[in-house]
Amino acid sequence: MKYSMSKRERKNLIRIVVAFVLFVVIFATDKILQGGLGGVFGGAASWVFPFCLYLAVYLIIGYDVLWKAIRNICHGQVFDENFLMCVATLGAFALAIYRGATGQEIEGFDEACAVLLFYQVGEWFQSYATGKSRKSISQLMDIRPDYANVIRQDNSVEKVDPSDVKVNDIILVNPGEKIPLDGIITEGSSALDTKALTGESLPREVHTGAEVISGCVNLTSQIKVMVTREFYDSTVSKILELVENASEQKSKAENFITKFARYYTPVVCAVALLLAVIPGLITNDWSTWVYRALSFLVVSCPCALVISIPLSFFAGIGAASKYGILIKGSNYLEQFNRANTFVFDKTGTLTKGNFAIAKISPAENATEILRLAAIAEQDSNHPIARSVVAHYGKQTEGGYTLTNVAGAGIIAENGTDTIYCGNEKLMVQNGIPFEKETGVGTVVYVARNGKFVGSILIADQLKEETKQVISELNAMGSKTIMLTGDNEAIAKDVAEQAGLTGYKASLLPQNKVEEVQQLLALKKQKDVLCFVGDGINDAPVLMRSDIGIAMGGVGSDAAIEASDIVLMKDDLRGISLAKRIAKKTMAIVYENIIFSIAVKVIILILSAFGIANMWLAVFGDVGVAVIAILNAMRVNSKYDKPCADKSVCK
Repeated sequence: MKYSMSKRERKNLIRIVVAFVLFVVIFATDKILQGGLGGVFGGAASWVFPFCLYLAVYLIIGYDVLWKAIRNICHGQVFDENFLMCVATLGAFALAIYRGATGQEIEGFDEACAVLLFYQVGEWFQSYATGKSRKSISQLMDIRPDYANVIRQDNSVEKVDPSDVKVNDIILVNPGEKIPLDGIITEGSSALDTKALTGESLPREVHTGAEVISGCVNLTSQIKVMVTREFYDSTVSKILELVENASEQKSKAENFITKFARYYTPVVCAVALLLAVIPGLITNDWSTWVYRALSFLVVSCPCALVISIPLSFFAGIGAASKYGILIKGSNYLEQFNRANTFVFDKTGTLTKGNFAIAKISPAENATEILRLAAIAEQDSNHPIARSVVAHYGKQTEGGYTLTNVAGAGIIAENGTDTIYCGNEKLMVQNGIPFEKETGVGTVVYVARNGKFVGSILIADQLKEETKQVISELNAMGSKTIMLTGDNEAIAKDVAEQAGLTGYKASLLPQNKVEEVQQLLALKKQKDVLCFVGDGINDAPVLMRSDIGIAMGGVGSDAAIEASDIVLMKDDLRGISLAKRIAKKTMAIVYENIIFSIAVKVIILILSAFGIANMWLAVFGDVGVAVIAILNAMRVNSKYDKPCADKSVCK
């Protein structure tokens, strides 16, 4: 995704270039001319000419800094980087005027302009980096629909605000339009662009009866959708609220930097004042010590820390959003870097959550077994019955009277033909000898006219990526635990297939909370426990864990609202990808903190002893800030995402 500069960034860049060219011309002329620009006009006021030239550059490049400093002081916000820049640069101008007026060598005009010039370069890099990171997030903000086409009773179409549409209204979505509200397609089929929501580049094919979510773009054909949720409760509304509130959740590193800057800036101002006054009184060499104090002020500006640390987290959240991973705040990104215990729900998280036929016994009679089972199950809405009928895939025979036997199964009768389809209780109740299926899952036994025909084993399938993700987390030294309401046999089978380090079976929702609380009580202070789930019954556990991760695409609203990280693609590989993004973000945060403080401390000491001049002080402030900002931009780079077959998904 290519980022183009905003109009404001382009305008500021032009201003910086113009000021830089003027500065270079004036500075070069000042150094080339014998006696400098101060020698052009003789006399006591010789400093006025270079003052006027440098002042023009100063005002071009720094008028907004002066205005911000004045405005902030009026609002009671005195000690910020604008104040430091103004004090340092205006002080340098005053010092240069003093030296010129007293017949000394003029020094300070060029350095004052250089400080503001390079400060503005740093500010521009910050704006560019922030804009590039915001581009990833703002793409999500583009999912907000502008209108909805509501079909009225007289078949007329009225364009209204999405918030005015009611549940069960029928809306018309034309090709190229955003789907404004969640609903079910009542007429038509099309391809949807879900990239803004999930990061998935391939279109999704939808047909009549399919559920669609707001924020997707209709690509090919006109469709009619029956609204199932009002706008305030829709997917797009919840995502927008999530993204807008993400910046409010600050990490410990950001909170530390904020507090650090609050106390640090007044302290360095006081130290700079003492550095100018005390040695000046002792030596009476005010010019030298004021110059050192001004250099001290320039280098002490905490721009590198104040800008680059929040920017690093912002870039990390932006990078994750490009891949359909919504992180609700930088504090969760910081915590996720230390995550080392992952607790998973089973159905819909580790498994597909749909029932599929795993085995038919005896295999040579599979077609006949499926045919008889489909006849018995044809009118049932039970997920197992639906999976049997779907697997058979042919028209079933009619004319059968279907009798539901509570807790046992179905008996289908058609004259002299009787089909028994159900669990082992049905076989026992009707005195039918059968061969017991030992596989793990739900077993459907089929008999005809009192004679056993065969059995169908139905099981929930692992997601394609489950084994790979669990393997990656185990390799990181993490614990991987499954909590499920299924029985011991099914839980053990899934845990062994997935490679989990532990599991708990036959749990009710409240039991899951108890298990998580026990795990939280046993973990070390710096350990972080994550729970991954998608169902409404997972919401209490998501809230109780250190970090809740919701499978957002088909996950329930309650799970998404209770979670801290949302995987919009329902793809577990988002966990390992988010882990890599969090790790890179925190590495860059620590690099910037250590580098910025180390360089500043060294140059502060050198400035205090007069070894470093204001040019080196400029590097200590703006140079370090630019380097830190460029380093922070590395977070929002491209990440290769492993596919289920361990190749690379671009």
